[in-house]
Amino acid sequence: MSQTGSQSPDRVSTISTWQQQPDNIVDGAESRPTVSVGEHSLASVGEAGPEQKSEQVTSERPTDEQILAQENQIKAEEAQRHSLIGGIEPLSALAKEYEAGSSVFVNKIKTVEASYRAIRRARGDGNCFFRSFVFAYMEQLVNLQDLPERNRVVTCIRQWEKKLVEAGFEQLVFEDPQMIIIDQLNSLGTLDPLKVSVLESNMLDAELANQVVMYFRMLTSAAIQLRADFFAPFIMGMTDEGLTVEQFRRRCVEPMGEESDHVHIVALTDALQVPVRVVYLDRSLNVMAGGFGGGDSSAQVNHHDFIPETAPSAATATAKPLIPRVHLLYRPGHYDILYPI
Repeated sequence: MSQTGSQSPDRVSTISTWQQQPDNIVDGAESRPTVSVGEHSLASVGEAGPEQKSEQVTSERPTDEQILAQENQIKAEEAQRHSLIGGIEPLSALAKEYEAGSSVFVNKIKTVEASYRAIRRARGDGNCFFRSFVFAYMEQLVNLQDLPERNRVVTCIRQWEKKLVEAGFEQLVFEDPQMIIIDQLNSLGTLDPLKVSVLESNMLDAELANQVVMYFRMLTSAAIQLRADFFAPFIMGMTDEGLTVEQFRRRCVEPMGEESDHVHIVALTDALQVPVRVVYLDRSLNVMAGGFGGGDSSAQVNHHDFIPETAPSAATATAKPLIPRVHLLYRPGHYDILYPI
């Protein structure tokens, strides 16, 4: 029987083996012999020390510009998977996309279904507001064969020619897309009127669709400039930079692919005198005036009507309110078309 405190042969053998390990074994891995060079110690000849490794890691880290460029590339690639303008779908198709993720979105979509029968999606490439607005407005004119409204908006567009030039746009740049829009509108009431199927084909033609979007971006920019004093306070509060009206127009309105906000919508609806309703699909549990939904706050939905400030019925409190001609669904950073019941 072994004495108290003595160790078994196996235990002694294990310890002995461990003690005989070379000095350069650390946690089962062989450490590199150190070589002193002045005041610095390198892990081994030809190997980078901690400071050098840190510098290498820092130099390999992408810049903010590179990260932003990569994010934009990913967004662009994702956008290319979708049509510029889609077909009409039931809202239940949108709800299915959120069933495995956000119950708040699913509940709110069900609320939206009580007032809207369908959705038509636009590509999320930053131009979705303008593309959705133009398509929804023209589609309504086609379906209703609304010639009085057609005549009014064609006159309005022609009146903007001089204002666009005054805002700094060359007529040579905007006259072609302007005529494309007017020609399509003027076909209503003729023997060969514009049809929804043709409107869809036109909006699926990237070159044609981009010309139309570009025109309405210029129109929006000019409208902002003409009412610079009105828009300036809103624009200054939108970014940390405190952009001027001119900077905002050049950076955030005129370039293709720039997302749209309230300022864009107000400017365009005022310019064309076309009222728009935007239904907000988000995770907000606070319902603003004009929201709709049941008692469950997670199912209540906000909406806002953009009524042209100079519209005849907006001039007096007793006048009959204008009914929105265009209905859009807003999800963070994106607009699609809604079809009322």
